[in-house]
Amino acid sequence: MKKMIFLVCSILWMISVPLFATLPQNWSEENALWTKERKLSGGFPRSNIYELNPQDFVKAQHQGQKYALSYPVNVTGLLIPYDSFKKFFSNDHSRNLWELLAQKTVPWKDLPDFYRWAGFHQIPELANSDLNLTYRRGDADLKDIMADDVMGATIIHRSINGEKVRGLTFSCAGCHSSNLFGEKILGLTNRFPRANELFFMAKKMIPFVNTFFYREILSATRAEGKMFEQTKKSLNYVGVKEPLVLGLDTSLAQVGLSLSLRGQDADASLPNSLATSDQEVWWENEVLRQRKILSHHPMNQIPADSKPMVWWNTKYKTKFLSDGSLVAGNPIFTNILWNEIGRGTDLKLLSKWIEENQLLLQELTHTVFNTKAPKYVNFFGRDSINVVKAQKGEQHFIQSCQKCHGSYEKDWNTLNTTKVTYHEVTPVIDVGTDPYRYEGIKYFSDTLNKLNISKLFGTIVEPQKGYVPPPLEGIWARFPYMHNNSIPNLCALLTQTSSRPKSFYTGEARDKKTDFDSECVGYPIGEQAPVAWKSNKESFVDTTKLGMGNMGHDKKIFLTSEGVEKFTTEEKSELIEFLKTL
Repeated sequence: MKKMIFLVCSILWMISVPLFATLPQNWSEENALWTKERKLSGGFPRSNIYELNPQDFVKAQHQGQKYALSYPVNVTGLLIPYDSFKKFFSNDHSRNLWELLAQKTVPWKDLPDFYRWAGFHQIPELANSDLNLTYRRGDADLKDIMADDVMGATIIHRSINGEKVRGLTFSCAGCHSSNLFGEKILGLTNRFPRANELFFMAKKMIPFVNTFFYREILSATRAEGKMFEQTKKSLNYVGVKEPLVLGLDTSLAQVGLSLSLRGQDADASLPNSLATSDQEVWWENEVLRQRKILSHHPMNQIPADSKPMVWWNTKYKTKFLSDGSLVAGNPIFTNILWNEIGRGTDLKLLSKWIEENQLLLQELTHTVFNTKAPKYVNFFGRDSINVVKAQKGEQHFIQSCQKCHGSYEKDWNTLNTTKVTYHEVTPVIDVGTDPYRYEGIKYFSDTLNKLNISKLFGTIVEPQKGYVPPPLEGIWARFPYMHNNSIPNLCALLTQTSSRPKSFYTGEARDKKTDFDSECVGYPIGEQAPVAWKSNKESFVDTTKLGMGNMGHDKKIFLTSEGVEKFTTEEKSELIEFLKTL
């Protein structure tokens, strides 16, 4: 009887342990989760990163989605006065001539057109937890902080000299959500983000707009004028670079260039840009200073562009970013830091904000780590998979791909992946991929690591020679491929470099029949590419451009030592059939 009581108590104790798990209460506890030496035993995925009980886990996931959809960093340096911006696009025929003239300088005819241009998507009318969304359009929690029900557009409320003012900025979902055949998926790469292009435009225009003129043409309030002035000031410390092609971002370059414009102390302090009473003279001096710094900066010459990565892979990794350069530190905290360096934010203010919002950021971390990859069969039906063919493809995968990309146990009756086993320590491997992304980070990694805010939150960046071979869940939905979007589909990826297409066209994945090649998985190329894509110069991808190279995976992977392709056409087709099931 005593043994039975002991056994029951032991079972109850083991069950109860996760029920009392709590979030880390201080930074030493938090940082211990993200050390450089940490290993993932058996490749165990960290969906529930803080090991919360089921009820608290669901709550954290829901709250974290709110912060993913609507950017919570209210100390951010760049805000567009929202009401003035909206008025700029109003259909009120009483707008004066100056406002109409000003509107000719931007490529948008109205606010919805601006959101479309920026690559943002409207939140759906119905929540869908299978697509990582527990919020829906018009949700009360998002009403005052999400602009116009757009995933990626955020309203931040400020009080300036006692007057309330609303500022527009952009959230994580702006780059990390996508419209896939009509379904909005949080955590999937936005194929056409324009955040960096928007910064590029702002840097060219806003510093030269007189605040008085801004207030006059838009009838802006005094507080909106103050917000506009602060944005102008912050832009002084934002270094920008235009992306190589639509679909890539230049966030790496923006961080490096922006750091070079700040003070070189441990807080990357912002010089007192308003110290002189002669604003015009100061601005002329500032322009000369920036030109001198930026003209010689390596990040202006190195094309380190890359696409935003999918979120669901984070749970498997100990190194982050496509190049694996983030070797320690919570990747969500680090992403916030990099965002704000690129927005001209005072890092002392940001450090204080992070310390006061640890719970918020942990909830956002939960959301990112618990996102799920979309399933091919949910879009194309169970009968779209040839199971016998996919099982043959599994053997090719085990032979040639599993060592780097992990193993995937399947239930072939349901086509579900029952277990993913990835590396205990995330590897970085050089397989001959275009090298410019990993070369770019070495020019400012030391500066990043010396920052007080990096030390406080355990962030360490180390340049790596190569790239992370990512887990392949949802690989079918991640086209075009490679970190620089240089390969249109899996057929091209499984082909030796010399035979891959040198150019192709891209477009939104709206129609499953015309915008997607189900046999090759990815973009249709050549004559199969939609005519509308070919008429849009922004859709063209030229892989011969510096930084856009489509090389990699040849030697000892897809090619034998004699230079012969390992896979026949049929074997490639079988392998692709297996990859559809991941």
